[in-house]
Amino acid sequence: MQLTITARHFELTKAIRDHVEKEIDKLDKYFDHIINVHLTLSIENNRNLVEMSLHASHFNLQSESEELDMYLALDTAIDHMETQIKKLKDKVTNHQKKSLKKDAYYVYANLVERNKTAARRKMVRTKRIVAEALSVDEAMNHFEDHAEPYFIFRNIESDRINVLVKKDETHFKLLEP
Repeated sequence: MQLTITARHFELTKAIRDHVEKEIDKLDKYFDHIINVHLTLSIENNRNLVEMSLHASHFNLQSESEELDMYLALDTAIDHMETQIKKLKDKVTNHQKKSLKKDAYYVYANLVERNKTAARRKMVRTKRIVAEALSVDEAMNHFEDHAEPYFIFRNIESDRINVLVKKDETHFKLLEP
């Protein structure tokens, strides 16, 4: 993360710079994709103004504060930025959870147990797995490490979900939907 501090109408002291660096480092714990933070500190008519802009990978955030003390103005602006980052992070994580169900890279496998009547089915277990992108040969090699009788993967050649089923010790069955 790159930090730029601009002081207008006063001399930037080392104490203020150290305080800013210490407080800005706290923002990394909420969001680690921060590229650039720019602070403009200015004094106008006994008012301390802080303008803060944060640039991350897909968004830009702005924060402003006006106080009688420069340290208080810095803390207020950084607190405003912190709340914006928290809101953004919550929005991004909630959005990703909703889209996870629609994501093509996740496969849902339903194990179904049939009763004596073929018309009634009972859901036993639902398992969500990540379909690794592999070739058929790589999938056969990975299959030997797994104890299950099937292996679900994303075929690199066709970019579709495939299922590799073990028939016996030397023969496999490849299901391509």
